[in-house]
Amino acid sequence: MNGNDARRIVAALVTDTTNPPTPRHRRLRRGRFDVVEVADVITAVICFGVAASWLTNQNARHGHALGAGTVALTAFLVSAPLVLRTRFPLTALMASGLTIVGTAIVEEASLSPKGYVPVSLVVYGLCLYAVTVRCKPEIVLIAEVVTMLGVVSINARSAVGGLFLSAIPLLLGVLVRTYRSSERRLAEQERRHSGELSLLEERQRIARELHDVVAHHMSVIAIQAEAAPYKMETPPPELVECFAGIRESALTGLTELRRVLGVLRTDGPDTAPQPGLADLDALLDSARGGGLSVTAAIIGDPVPLPDGVDLSAYRILQEALSNAMRHAPGSHVAVSVTYRGDYVGLDVRNDAGSRVTAAVAQTAGTGETRGKDDLGGTGGGHGLIGMRERATMLGGSLHAGPREGGGFHVIAVLPVIADSGNAVSAQ
Repeated sequence: MNGNDARRIVAALVTDTTNPPTPRHRRLRRGRFDVVEVADVITAVICFGVAASWLTNQNARHGHALGAGTVALTAFLVSAPLVLRTRFPLTALMASGLTIVGTAIVEEASLSPKGYVPVSLVVYGLCLYAVTVRCKPEIVLIAEVVTMLGVVSINARSAVGGLFLSAIPLLLGVLVRTYRSSERRLAEQERRHSGELSLLEERQRIARELHDVVAHHMSVIAIQAEAAPYKMETPPPELVECFAGIRESALTGLTELRRVLGVLRTDGPDTAPQPGLADLDALLDSARGGGLSVTAAIIGDPVPLPDGVDLSAYRILQEALSNAMRHAPGSHVAVSVTYRGDYVGLDVRNDAGSRVTAAVAQTAGTGETRGKDDLGGTGGGHGLIGMRERATMLGGSLHAGPREGGGFHVIAVLPVIADSGNAVSAQ
């Protein structure tokens, strides 16, 4: 056996097998001092005195067969394991067992055939209790088997009584361990409940902010768009159609916002129908109503997609078209959706001018707020970050950047088999 094997054995005896199910209760600690450890030291001192007195009496009856130093050392070895039982219960139990065997040999040769110092049984029982409470179940079982074998081998005549006495600390340890485990599970449930309550409160706060701010402004936009044509005696049909599109987009956004608010204010899953690539035509019509010239192509045979992939594909296309409307109004946008056996590909490209392209490229690369020359206004670039997050969440990839001849290009590849089970339907 080399040094590494010896270190592993020592680690197993001292640290690996001592696994307290819960920290000791606060009322059992006073500053740096553990009340139980202090009590163990006091009990060890008492056991030392009792053992020394018993050994002295036995030694006197047999003509002082042992010296005073041997008596004191034996009493010390019998009681010392108590000091170790809280931090190193298995080590203390082994030391106490070896002490019982050693004193049995000494007593049988010099003092009496009884085979043990009576107080050593108390020490061993307390150490066995600590092992039962703190050590792994398999270690506890082995300790009890060894205890029964030791009782029978040391004094077969008192085996029944010894086994009964050894069962008491074992049963008490099992009861305490069960109680502590139940207490720990209850504390974990309380922490989980507290976390869920905090999360629900935060979601309700966000829902209130969205309702009070965003929903209000979108309602104002819808009302103003509906009333604007009536402020002119004979509004052009194109203007009426434009304001109708603005009103419809605002109402659609309000509907989506109300659905999100319902999810935020409840603790259950969202059961409302989610948009997907089946709604692509409506999305393209909305982009055309926003002033874009959009052409679309479907490559491959459309197949049903997992819910997470379908929703993410729709949201990526929606965000790409929204960016084109903000940064390149009136431009031509080409959209293609490619269906393959194991993935769906999305391709959105526009022919925006170089100034807009540079601004959007800077936003895509850094996510920083755009300057005043950016046609997008005051956005923060979170849309492109969100698209990348959706693609990464599904195990796919997304590239967004300027085209060589001007304009902007978004390419996304979303797997429909591998890693698609990890998709989460983000709102």
